[in-house]
Amino acid sequence: AMEKSYMSVFLLLVALSCALAKEPPKKETKAPKETKETKPKLPQTLSRGWGDHLIWTQTYEEALFRSKTSNKPVMIIHHLDDCPHSQALKKAFAENKEVQKLAEQFVLLNLVYETTDKNLSPDGQYVPRILFIDPTLTVRADITGRYSNRLYAYEPSDIPL
Repeated sequence: AMEKSYMSVFLLLVALSCALAKEPPKKETKAPKETKETKPKLPQTLSRGWGDHLIWTQTYEEALFRSKTSNKPVMIIHHLDDCPHSQALKKAFAENKEVQKLAEQFVLLNLVYETTDKNLSPDGQYVPRILFIDPTLTVRADITGRYSNRLYAYEPSDIPL
């Protein structure tokens, strides 16, 4: 009897996950003209608003693997959704065409949580913080911003840097 109830629960979970995984049918309707008020809220993507057309990795491990296999350096952006400094940098980063073009040369990862790798917080866990890792998987602590008290902090005015 116990085995039967486990099987029932298992089948229920499988059915539920299948139902939730199905995409809703696409409607072939023309979208209304978008204004600031009617613009729909887009679902959260891995870009988190830093550049939706760019390819972002989901985890630190995935970023390291892609770096090694593609021979591209990693750019890791630590930020928080409710931090005004992070929001300002995100806006400047996403709206700057040169930065977006340059970002294509990197394996990209943006994190709203800290990793367990202490190499990613060489001078503390503050946001926004941008670190680079070369394809040999070496954290490039020598690539810094202009602040001596927060070496890896960047502000919107630092975009040219």
